[in-house]
Amino acid sequence: MEIQVNYLDNLRLEAKFDDFTVIADQPIRYKGDGSAPGPFDYFLASSALCAAYFVKVYCNTRNISTDNIRLAQNNIVDPENRYKQIFKIQVELPEDISDKDRLGILRSIERCTVKKVVQEGPEFQIEVVENLDADAQALLMAPASAQAQTWIEGKDLPLETTIANMTAILAKLGMKIEIASWRNLVPHVWSLHIRDAASPMCFTNGKGATKESALCSALGEFIERLSCNFFYNDQFFGEEIANSEFVHYPNEKWFLPGAGDELPEGLLDAYCLEIYNPDAELCGSNLIDTNSGRADRGICSLPFVRQSDGEVVYFPSNLIENLYLSNGMSAGNTLCEAQVQCLSEIFERAVKKQIIEEEIALPDVPPQVLAKYPELLEGIQALEAQGFPVLVKDASLGGQFPVACVTLMNPRNGGVFASFGAHPSLHVALERSLTELLQGRSFEGLNDFQPPTFSTLAVTEPNNFVEHFIDSSGVISWRFFSAQADYEFCEWDFSGTNEEEAAKLFGILEEMGKEVYMAVHEDLGAPVCRILVPGYSEIYPIEDLIWDNTNKALDFREDILNLQRLGNLALADLLERLEDSQLDDYTDIRTLIGIEFDENTPWGQLTILELKLLIHLALGQQDAALERVEQFLQFNTNTVERGLFYRALQAVLEILLDEELRLDDFIHNLKRMFGAEVMDAVVGSAEGRVRFYGLEPTSMRLEGLDRHLRLIESYKKLHAARAAQA
Repeated sequence: MEIQVNYLDNLRLEAKFDDFTVIADQPIRYKGDGSAPGPFDYFLASSALCAAYFVKVYCNTRNISTDNIRLAQNNIVDPENRYKQIFKIQVELPEDISDKDRLGILRSIERCTVKKVVQEGPEFQIEVVENLDADAQALLMAPASAQAQTWIEGKDLPLETTIANMTAILAKLGMKIEIASWRNLVPHVWSLHIRDAASPMCFTNGKGATKESALCSALGEFIERLSCNFFYNDQFFGEEIANSEFVHYPNEKWFLPGAGDELPEGLLDAYCLEIYNPDAELCGSNLIDTNSGRADRGICSLPFVRQSDGEVVYFPSNLIENLYLSNGMSAGNTLCEAQVQCLSEIFERAVKKQIIEEEIALPDVPPQVLAKYPELLEGIQALEAQGFPVLVKDASLGGQFPVACVTLMNPRNGGVFASFGAHPSLHVALERSLTELLQGRSFEGLNDFQPPTFSTLAVTEPNNFVEHFIDSSGVISWRFFSAQADYEFCEWDFSGTNEEEAAKLFGILEEMGKEVYMAVHEDLGAPVCRILVPGYSEIYPIEDLIWDNTNKALDFREDILNLQRLGNLALADLLERLEDSQLDDYTDIRTLIGIEFDENTPWGQLTILELKLLIHLALGQQDAALERVEQFLQFNTNTVERGLFYRALQAVLEILLDEELRLDDFIHNLKRMFGAEVMDAVVGSAEGRVRFYGLEPTSMRLEGLDRHLRLIESYKKLHAARAAQA
């Protein structure tokens, strides 16, 4: 994690990381102002807080209340060496906690990350650089030996060369990549989380049997998502990019809708239109892209090559971002390598969906087959030693598809996690299933999955598959666990060279009667392909293009960003449009309008419900505001401070709306309860003098929205690189 430090007045310092700012000072006796803890104080507090966190995680997992658990830390300084200290952590536990859980809590404290780093002894490297932002890859692993050449199945170049090439691409773009975390819970299962230090919203996860293969996976995914603009899906690019010669790619094409909002000629082809517009309900306005919002320019569309005949077909960028998410994109050392990875993932997700929705019982992979892959067996045995039964399944549906499945059962909470992997090699598919299972997860994280169900409705509900795609948190059927498999086990093998494997995978889709469309991006320096298989590789339902399109943002974005500048008529119109939209009141505004607000601010927590409430207040509609406040407090997920503001507001509105009550009679005790500053804001809001309390003014120029501006700056690096090659 990159922590940038700024000098403030006197000895005060400001450390910035992610969306947080920490202020440090020195005591007055050391010539400081004593306005904040000192750096060493934060260090001491970090170990106590970390220990308390692990206790909380342990207790939450076992439904143990922490109300009567107390923890303290004291540091004992050696009088002869002040740098030699003992950190004594003491924990007070209630009598009703069992001996087993007492021991478990103590062991959980031993897992404290701060403690382990201190005990390991961090290495400090101090150096002078010309530009802090220029050392783009300083936070990755140390470079491998020039002689090292580690080949793994499916890669056309050694891992060391692949990592070096991808690192060079990111460095050239000016992306400062940092490793935020590593995981290696069981043997031969590695995962890591990397991100852009300047824009942490741009991140990927990698997985593999070794740390090098996991890093390679993460870097490849980072480049594929840059190349396909996935990091910026649904986000407003800002007015500068929106008004540029091109918005997404130099070879994009814009189509103006017809006079009656008809789909324009030249957009998509007959095959796609039959899938995307079966009832002729899709309109041109449904396909305006969210990122630019330039309805006046028309429908921004990207060229894809139809694989059956080589014809170019233009797909609206809006359609791609609404239906496909990250499905069907991959980077590789060669185009064929990227195609194999891309097609494998498409099959993995499509077959997974079929298995879940049809409640298919899969055959076990026999022990004699698993024995051929001892490193996989070792990882599985380590999981089972931790108390998690593991099932290894053949998901090829009788040898039709290159898909495998590893399913973990959690006796602690009855939850299950079915992890799927795909590749022409059965060995690689099984390895990917296992590494996907633990990617970025702790053992506690395995408690987040749901128990199986016999409800067919629950497993076939469209959003269940979306949840499986995003983080595998959806439900699966108990029928999946039947010993009576619906298919015979098949020890399939589609492997060969990457060229041969790509041909086989394309061939499967051709036999299924599917048209395949592909775009190739090489502008960043690595071959990246994006493959669409209409009617097969979508993640979201096709109806979302009409009924839940992300470009609904365009109906609200400008007014919401200019909220403080709107007059009463414009506010009333915005409120009416929000009501008519039938959007869920608990949708957060950052999702609705495609703006990355800082989650720690009122903007970042703002929902449609709260926005309606604030508009009622601004319009003097106290009755409606009170009704919204009661609804807000019933299901409040906002900060404690914001919740108390609305608790006070509820009281004030009830007083103002009751003819027998006078606010002056209550204000003294209300101020004692909530504080004078809060009550001034509450009364001002209730009387319409304070408008949109807590929401800092901004506009379409995004003033003050640093998090989103960092995202745009990240995208501008890509935009500039593409413009230079156009």
